[in-house]
Amino acid sequence: MGALGKVYLVGAGPGAADLITVRGARLLEQADVVLYDALVTPEMLALCRQAELISVGKRSGQRSTAQTIINQQLVECAGKFRQVVRLKGGDPMLFGRADEELRALEAAGIEVEVVPGITTAVAAAAATKQPLTKRGVARSVAFFTSSTAPDQPDHPALPETDTLVQYMGGREAAATAERLLAEGRRSDLPVVVVENCSRADERILRLTLSDLARGLEPGHGPVLVMLGEALAKREHQL
Repeated sequence: MGALGKVYLVGAGPGAADLITVRGARLLEQADVVLYDALVTPEMLALCRQAELISVGKRSGQRSTAQTIINQQLVECAGKFRQVVRLKGGDPMLFGRADEELRALEAAGIEVEVVPGITTAVAAAAATKQPLTKRGVARSVAFFTSSTAPDQPDHPALPETDTLVQYMGGREAAATAERLLAEGRRSDLPVVVVENCSRADERILRLTLSDLARGLEPGHGPVLVMLGEALAKREHQL
């Protein structure tokens, strides 16, 4: 077996092609093969026309590539190509299953580098012009998801923090709101929901905790739910 290639775990950012980092874009332009997530846009893939493209997308509720298979593909690609890019939505190190992929690559003796990306919560705060922290109101933020590994129990407990940001929160958001109401949070607590953040079909909803407890309409893309006093709309905000 010849020399092994190097694998880069690259964060694609929230969706818009021009929100990837300069380093990430450069690596895409130089890649021999790119294994990409389902949420990576065609505009982003246009940055790596020279590369062999392999879809390893995972979408909730749909048939998708098992993580063990993705790990195996990464190892195999490193044996065939000099520069391998694993392109992940958002940031690889936040809800990106990077731990499994790093372990598999390290066990195979393959050099790996992580290139951060803009995580969706930060992009959603920018899109809505709603800071997640605010002096005198919110000085702590928690990113969480209700999704767990198939063999793991659900985690009903919520983080104790000023601002809550729920990733992949479409179907689970109502249960989150019900738990917060049961804990004594006020019914008119501000909530901001962002669907398809940074994309052309981005949708922003402003509602209250009691509204959220009644559930969200089915979305057509990834949904992020932000809750807390810092999400209150400013007096002159458009």
